[in-house]
Amino acid sequence: QVQLVESGGGLVQAGGSLRLSCAASGRTFSNYVMGWFRQAPGKEREFVAAVSWSYGSTYYADSVSGRFTISRDNAQNTLYLQMNSLKAEDTAAYYCAAKSGGNIYYINARLYDYWGQGTQVTVSS
Repeated sequence: QVQLVESGGGLVQAGGSLRLSCAASGRTFSNYVMGWFRQAPGKEREFVAAVSWSYGSTYYADSVSGRFTISRDNAQNTLYLQMNSLKAEDTAAYYCAAKSGGNIYYINARLYDYWGQGTQVTVSS
């Protein structure tokens, strides 16, 4: 059974930084794509970034490109999202997700097989 557990959320001022972590367990993720999504109150869940677990290739939503960095530590089975230059509009619950056999351009949340419980990020302006 795949388990994804996020951590690292919190309250930060605009312009600040946070690093989210997602501990993955339950299987080997070598053929997986891992993604970060976010959901603000009253809005649909939206794609943030994705990374190929095996190759390390990445893809970002335009809204976070240049500010956020997705990475993974294969040895620790951990996914990260480094968020810099945070804005009030980045406020949301952030979720990590896993897709078996996918590619980094899978931006539709419905395509992902497994989800974490989410971690809240609040950016004060």
